[in-house]
Amino acid sequence: MSKLVECVPNFSEGNNKEVIDKIGKAISQTSGCVLLDVDAGPSTNRTVYTFVGSPEDIIEGALNGARTAFHLIDMGKHQGEHPRMGALDVCPFIPVRNVSMEECVHCAKIFGKRLADELHVPVYLYGEAARNESRRSLPAIRAGEYEALPEKLRKVEWTPDFGSADFVPTWGATVTGARKFLIAYNINLLCTKELAHRIALNIREQGRGKDQPGRLNKVQGMGWYLDEENIAQVSTNLLDFETTPLHRVYEEVCSDAKDLNLPVVGSQLVGLVPKKAMLDAAEFYIKKENLFILEEDHKIRLVISKLGLDSLSPFNPKERIIEDMIQDKENGGGSLTSLPLHTFVQKVGTRSATPGGGSVSAAMASLGAALGCMAGLMTYGKRQFEELDPVMRKLIPPFHQSMNELVVMVDADSLAFSSYMDAMKLPKNTAEEKERRTTAMQLGLKKAVGVPFSLAEKVHSLWPFLKEMALHGNLACKSDIQVAAKALETGVFGAYFNVLTNLKDITDERFKQEVQEKLSFFLEEAKKSTALVLEQLEKRTM
Repeated sequence: MSKLVECVPNFSEGNNKEVIDKIGKAISQTSGCVLLDVDAGPSTNRTVYTFVGSPEDIIEGALNGARTAFHLIDMGKHQGEHPRMGALDVCPFIPVRNVSMEECVHCAKIFGKRLADELHVPVYLYGEAARNESRRSLPAIRAGEYEALPEKLRKVEWTPDFGSADFVPTWGATVTGARKFLIAYNINLLCTKELAHRIALNIREQGRGKDQPGRLNKVQGMGWYLDEENIAQVSTNLLDFETTPLHRVYEEVCSDAKDLNLPVVGSQLVGLVPKKAMLDAAEFYIKKENLFILEEDHKIRLVISKLGLDSLSPFNPKERIIEDMIQDKENGGGSLTSLPLHTFVQKVGTRSATPGGGSVSAAMASLGAALGCMAGLMTYGKRQFEELDPVMRKLIPPFHQSMNELVVMVDADSLAFSSYMDAMKLPKNTAEEKERRTTAMQLGLKKAVGVPFSLAEKVHSLWPFLKEMALHGNLACKSDIQVAAKALETGVFGAYFNVLTNLKDITDERFKQEVQEKLSFFLEEAKKSTALVLEQLEKRTM
């Protein structure tokens, strides 16, 4: 799959729609750039643009946005709640797919140099791109904001990384860099700005200073007031949502607000959010309240409700979760699994190597897992089987999770050979080139073997659950469980033969032996388990 970088430039204009639209147009009309979100804030007087593209294209998109802003924004007239020091205040590059952090650092450095050279403005590097530790933190660079820049630029320690130290009144200065995915998240309170800021000081990592650190790592925060909504907000940036997750921030603010007798009235996500951050929050509330929720969209709805994400404006997951946005905008549903069933079948029947047996095996296995899930749901929640509810709550999730993981392999199998085919095209004119090509081909074959092997391994993990489902599941689903067993077994058979086909060309004998031994074990277990499930079902009378 292609390389994908996310860029989230913050421009210091949140009220003038004409300016906001022109900057967005400059970005979206850049070849290879897909503009996913434009989030304008009137009180903050700031607009956050989110777009994705290849490393090369994303740099051009950011530069086009900056060129447009240079002629439209005058920082000498700017006022807003959000800290800022430039017309293009900050421009981070974030790895999304098949891109390393080092590549994003490279993007930031190229962008920073070109911006400074072309517009003659000072540019600083921060985050992973910072050249020294004192500039790693964005708030540290932005301290004193735009108003402090004339004096700041005269100090040697604040010499820009790119461009001269001359103050440009209409522009200010820009900060660019590379970082992990940042979540801009605000919690709404019915109180004053000062009280909101008091809570922000309690929770943010910086706290009130070195002697009084806050409670949450990798969290920046401040309090402000939204005049247009007549509410205060604890405004936070989650620099690493896996260190401090979304729900933890919300719960901590709620705890402090309760101690101060302040009402929390929902929260707000600015820009896009990774799906994992939402699902992690869902799992927290599911566990906390002992809920039974399987469907991903139901989990997302739960989080929207628990965090009050729709309190200020509607929260549409399809427009706010980055993975969904990228999938919809990038390929418009061009995967095999997005095809109607009859189209997929016809595609398999064409004179083409893909999709072939591997994709069909993955489809069969995913359907087998889906039938196991269905049998569980046809048992769970029914009054006549209510004593089995605890059993079904244990059995259903593995089938549900596996059917989603296995269906992804339908496409993964078709793409598995891409590395090998790319290696085949490498030059082979010299001994060194031949050796490099051979090594790449071997790695490509191992990668191709990995998909069907993973399929067999995943199915192997399901047999204990299917055996138990055969003993306890609603007998009205007897034939469904029988089909599930044979479908899963067929998936393993397909994976087995797929692996053997490619294994013969791999020269790593130890790798070949280990894979073949494990796969033979998976196949034998599939045969035995299928027979046992069918036998158990035949014995059942109720």
